[in-house]
Amino acid sequence: MTTPIINQPSISVKTLSESPNLKFIPSNYVNTNIYPLNLLESEPHDHSKSIPTVDFSLLNSIDPHQRSQAINNLNKACQEWGFFMVVNHGIQESLMNKVIDGTQGFFNLREEEKKEFEGKHVLDPIRYGTSFNTSKERAFFWRDYLKVFVHPKFHSPSKPDRYSDILWEYCEKVRQVTKVLLGGISQGLGLEECYLEKTLEVKSGFQIFIANYYPSCPQPELALGMPPHSDHGLLTLIIQNQVGGLQVQHQGKWIHVNALPNSLLVNTGDHLEIFSNGKYKSNIHKVVVNNTSPRISVAVAHGPSLEAIVSPASPLIQSETNYTPMKYKDYMEMQQSNQLHQKSILEQVKIKRK
Repeated sequence: MTTPIINQPSISVKTLSESPNLKFIPSNYVNTNIYPLNLLESEPHDHSKSIPTVDFSLLNSIDPHQRSQAINNLNKACQEWGFFMVVNHGIQESLMNKVIDGTQGFFNLREEEKKEFEGKHVLDPIRYGTSFNTSKERAFFWRDYLKVFVHPKFHSPSKPDRYSDILWEYCEKVRQVTKVLLGGISQGLGLEECYLEKTLEVKSGFQIFIANYYPSCPQPELALGMPPHSDHGLLTLIIQNQVGGLQVQHQGKWIHVNALPNSLLVNTGDHLEIFSNGKYKSNIHKVVVNNTSPRISVAVAHGPSLEAIVSPASPLIQSETNYTPMKYKDYMEMQQSNQLHQKSILEQVKIKRK
């Protein structure tokens, strides 16, 4: 598979949003021609209180009853929501704040400085850009991004100062949290704690740091920060500044996520759905924008080894497998080089039966 080339617009959304007297968004950012208005609505059902919460300290408990209960809660969250909040995870709030502040610092760099990190291919280890895949999109998204491969080999932009050190420390901590979560998930599926980690070669697994900047938008009702989509990989762990905008789909409704202080937001990815043979579903989510404050989020996605061929776990195949085996690297490349839409890539590996 040849690595697709990415074409970028000449201007970032941040620069565009800072244009003097900007009252209307350019027509190539208007998403109402593509997505129905009810998809862009900024006031969905707010059931944030019912979003599952996983207490990480109980998942790590030496008390077997507490740990068993935590695994059951985690299993239920993956089955019913594909999304949950993790509290008491042990990552210092000061470090999380440094990540957000450092990310703000990166997006505050001069445009020509950020362009030094503008990747040309979807598998470039450092890639700054705007929207998602501007060479394929009929309308752009109100978002700038920085994508950095941080494991198994660590990369980082050289600016701003100390950002690289902060990224390394944070990604290391998040990877440790993810290892415990995946162990609990493996047990929740009725497998040994290390089964998922060994089968998908997670020790050498792919980890990508994705920083998102969603500027304030003069016409938020016409724009989207990100369209409805699911993530590749196993788990994505998210932190954000104090500005909301993430919405998750649950039972056909859009639920606005109000993050608990110092929590990690976690959504399940396509490869956890494949591995579980469909018992868990990857979560569909989107990002809406507002006309008052920029939103910054940092998502760290964790996947199998890039060379791992992902298929349903053998013990979870009761009578038939529901997904075609595919190398993780090929899947990711396919998703990143196409339009982002719902679960369009996952649907291609799903086995259709009459």
